[in-house]
Amino acid sequence: MDLHSYCWANRLLENNPGCPALEIVIGMAAFRAESDLSLAITGADMQVKLDGVPVGNWRTFIMKRGQTLTVQAARTGMRTYLAVKGGFQVPPTLGSVSTVVRNGLGRVLREGDLLPAGNSDSLAAVHVPPRYVPADQETIELRVIESYQVADFSSSALERFYQSEYLVTQDADRMGVRLQGPAISSPPGSLISEGIALGAIQIPADGQPIILLNDRQTLGGYAKMGCIARVDLAKLAQARPGTAIRFVAVPMEQAQRDWREFCLYFDL
Repeated sequence: MDLHSYCWANRLLENNPGCPALEIVIGMAAFRAESDLSLAITGADMQVKLDGVPVGNWRTFIMKRGQTLTVQAARTGMRTYLAVKGGFQVPPTLGSVSTVVRNGLGRVLREGDLLPAGNSDSLAAVHVPPRYVPADQETIELRVIESYQVADFSSSALERFYQSEYLVTQDADRMGVRLQGPAISSPPGSLISEGIALGAIQIPADGQPIILLNDRQTLGGYAKMGCIARVDLAKLAQARPGTAIRFVAVPMEQAQRDWREFCLYFDL
């Protein structure tokens, strides 16, 4: 969900892009090492401790055999990423080790699960440069690449969409995020269902925007304002219920340039 944090966790460990890592939502987990490991932690601040000693965030650390790593409730944000040198060695399904509980692909971790880890070679302690660590914000700005359907919305609907502030609701998960705020009038008439892109902003009949995320459905028939710029989705992945959202239009060329720079930096 938070590609920025996930990529940094692997980069800190000199892992290949796409190495399996753990996405921990909200917190409250514990792990015991069966061998010496090099690990990295990024994302939300979940007060991670190693045998009771704070580890710190956005950095690597060494976990010795027999030590216990505890993850508390998140102070800020929603998702923490725990990566190990060499990645977690779990068998892929359909070419991926991602878990999609709704579709029966994988399952959440349970007490007693054993996660085989990769190379345990130790690395020098490193951390993410401060300028790349996201700052906590009460209001986040999401850039919108407008779709071809934006012309179907009235000028007043567009003005309300861009001038208003929306709140993340409790109805938010890996499938999508429902927002609450001034209602947007949907275009008249019906639409033929079509493929849904990552970050698509649907406007259903009640006028409350829905931003579709990683585990979204494949097809949808609601009118769409456009898509959130890919590099901005990390901010949404960390947004708690009640977080304020504002939208701003961005030229497609700018969004594409930012995404290319991100992919080149992390070798995606």
